[in-house]
Amino acid sequence: MTSEDALRTARRCHNVLNPFHSTLYFSPDLGTELAAVGVTDRNAAYFAARSAAMGAVGAGTVTAAFYNFRHELVARHLPAVWDVASPATVLAARERAVDATLHRLLGPEALGSPEMAEAAALALRAAEACTRHARPLYAAHADLPVPDAPHLAYWHATTLLREHRGDGHLAALLGADLDPVEALVSHVATGKGMAPKWLLATRGWSREDFDAAALRLRERGLLTDDPDLTLTEEGTALRRGIEARTDRLDHAPYAHLGTAGVARLTELATGFAGTALGNGAFPADLIGKAA
Repeated sequence: MTSEDALRTARRCHNVLNPFHSTLYFSPDLGTELAAVGVTDRNAAYFAARSAAMGAVGAGTVTAAFYNFRHELVARHLPAVWDVASPATVLAARERAVDATLHRLLGPEALGSPEMAEAAALALRAAEACTRHARPLYAAHADLPVPDAPHLAYWHATTLLREHRGDGHLAALLGADLDPVEALVSHVATGKGMAPKWLLATRGWSREDFDAAALRLRERGLLTDDPDLTLTEEGTALRRGIEARTDRLDHAPYAHLGTAGVARLTELATGFAGTALGNGAFPADLIGKAA
């Protein structure tokens, strides 16, 4: 297998691991569990759940680590949320939410299956080759203990792999000279990003911010004048380059797992992610260009 083939294979594996992790952020169980410990705002729940592994961090740290959220939105909730619930309390609530979410989406038989235990072992083996330097979200989660239950261990491993790739992806965005909103708009333009409706509802940016970023991308020759957000050839090349750079920065876990291990993990992860998607893990209109 050539190096380019290996990178594409690794990306395919990531693409079916990531949804398993991300089910949490669209789950009503997260809101229920965090409300039980006093965190009732939806945005506060997200910021707390995703950043708690880093400790009682402030808004500046989270804005830097998350990249594409408006700082003022983050600062509305951090560090104040830690006065309501400590990071340890949030992490415990998060684990309960993951458990409830996976039971609802996959069912107890799948969670207790040999395949789930195998997927957890493979994903954890891949994560052995992840690196901490310049990867704050991965490094924070790498310091957490691995849960005993196989389905929770698998979710933990997908989190490690997702945040490892994500930290590298932010470096690639920065290298491409895309600011947070430009990164979002250009991803929408690929047809594979979160729809503007969801970005504007969750990231804190206004429609004016979004349109201004699109104008800047047009002035750089990255978007056509089409109001449907269409990438130019240069824009397409830029986004492909970002993904290729991200692939290279994220190759180590999959190289460590090996060709057969990656193929098997992809097979198992595809099955679990497909079941979760089929059971309504995500909104039907989450991905696309529609406003």
